[in-house]
Amino acid sequence: MDDDQTATLIEFALHEDLGQRGDITAQALIDPLKQASIILRSRERGVLSGSLIATQALHAVDNSIEVVWEMNDGDTCMSGDSLAAIDGPLISILTAERTTLNFLQHLSGIATLTRKYVDELARINSTTIVRDTRKTLPGYRALEKQAVVDGGGENHRMGLYDAFLIKDNHLAGADLESAVNRCREFNPNIPLEVEVDDLEQLKVVLDHKPDLILLDNFSIEEVIAAQQMAPEMDFEISGGVTLENLAVYGATNVKYIAVGALTHSAPALDLGFDTQ
Repeated sequence: MDDDQTATLIEFALHEDLGQRGDITAQALIDPLKQASIILRSRERGVLSGSLIATQALHAVDNSIEVVWEMNDGDTCMSGDSLAAIDGPLISILTAERTTLNFLQHLSGIATLTRKYVDELARINSTTIVRDTRKTLPGYRALEKQAVVDGGGENHRMGLYDAFLIKDNHLAGADLESAVNRCREFNPNIPLEVEVDDLEQLKVVLDHKPDLILLDNFSIEEVIAAQQMAPEMDFEISGGVTLENLAVYGATNVKYIAVGALTHSAPALDLGFDTQ
């Protein structure tokens, strides 16, 4: 995400919270000259993500606020750990608090959930890589995908522009061979992935040798059968994979497992501002 996009997102988030009047409670109760030292603290175990945009949100309210990070994005924090020291006008810090925490808690929640998937695959010595999908909040995609990376995962395509993914809907009125050839003619340097829904479709797709085949909502038995049909092919599993059954799918050592829940269902990490 470039600086202009970040600034626009922060401006929108602050406007949602402050409207035209600003923080009227802080204005009514806090001396504008009062300074404060605040500790950003973790209240549960997790993985930090979003420190840059959190700092930018604080500075968007008041550039005089000083932020010193004690942990980096991707670091694991424990309950009670100090993540950052924040110093500046108390009225400004309170005005920026919720917007700052909204960014941090959401992105750190994604990084934390991703790390759980990564750790589970490591526990069983799987070579499979967990990666995200395009199921992201509008405007947050770059931030959420960076949070996945902070958690140890990898990114799938960023959008519809950086990788081919041929699905059933793309084949309306066209055969697969024609679709594959047209994509390769359009740009032979962009990775080409084809989605299949069953083993019969897989047999057809294998003849066209895409770079990657997406096995959509395959049972574990079907995944194993697919690997036996084409041991040289790289596969990606998508659909129905959770932390509870990840070890079963990860034991197949397919190249990728795509998990939409990393971004669309990660619970926020519990973080808070504490006065010293």
